[in-house]
Amino acid sequence: MIIAAADGSSLSNPGPAGWAWFVDGESWHAGGWPHGTNNMGELKAVLDLLEQTADAQDDLLILCDSQYVINSVTKWMPGWKRKGWKKADGKPVQNVDLLQAIDAALPGRRVTFEWVKGHAGHELNEAADVRARAAATAYQKRQPVDAGPGFRGASIDAAATPPEPTPAGPVPEPDLFSDTEDSAEHPVVAQQRRWLSEALRADPEAAAALLHPRFTGIDARGVPSGKGRTLASLAPLPEPVSVEVDGVDDLAPWVVLLRWHARSRSAVSARSSIWVKQGETWRLRFEQATPTTR
Repeated sequence: MIIAAADGSSLSNPGPAGWAWFVDGESWHAGGWPHGTNNMGELKAVLDLLEQTADAQDDLLILCDSQYVINSVTKWMPGWKRKGWKKADGKPVQNVDLLQAIDAALPGRRVTFEWVKGHAGHELNEAADVRARAAATAYQKRQPVDAGPGFRGASIDAAATPPEPTPAGPVPEPDLFSDTEDSAEHPVVAQQRRWLSEALRADPEAAAALLHPRFTGIDARGVPSGKGRTLASLAPLPEPVSVEVDGVDDLAPWVVLLRWHARSRSAVSARSSIWVKQGETWRLRFEQATPTTR
């Protein structure tokens, strides 16, 4: 059996994007685009792995940290195909070119998908993540991408960088309780970026309006603080922090869980934020930070 991890990465999502799959140090491949989404990278990693191993006789186990990929391929795709590659609401399926190519590459293959938790020390997943992020960073810096050796015995040119598909618009991870994709960035993502902005953190009145009355925050040291203490200590951040979205889950029509990474020049942390809708405004109810080496 061939066991490989597939992963994608997008800086700013959308932004410079990369993808990679990893079997071992002698079998891996990576690539990317100047502008793409995390979902595009996740799907392209799976597609390239299927193409590279097309002549292999072994069963293939693909490890993914993206529920979007696994659900798309194993759960949603048959319904999309019956509807002419449209979702339940009649809107076109996002990333349809990649999904159709995956669909065409699967017949006759013995392929199993398995979810693994991302950024949790899984050796293959971490190796794929590092290479996908390196590819995205190379596109950001306009440097050559280390594409890797490809699959041992592959019949296609593993060293060549694959052609770039037409970049899609912003596509955050869909909520895991739905059978369709979100077609646009959720409003809480913009609110989360606003919470980190220098302008808002220098405006106590605006910051107070963004926070829920019962806000609770837990920092990377595990220290909790309520709304009052948070506002009292609020100040512009020492360096810019970017929001890298991992997933947006609708817990209820008025409650959203945002899973993301906060990245600055000197630090990175995994974050979970709960946003509650009051009237027409989303307010931050809870936020927790966990240090990570990502």
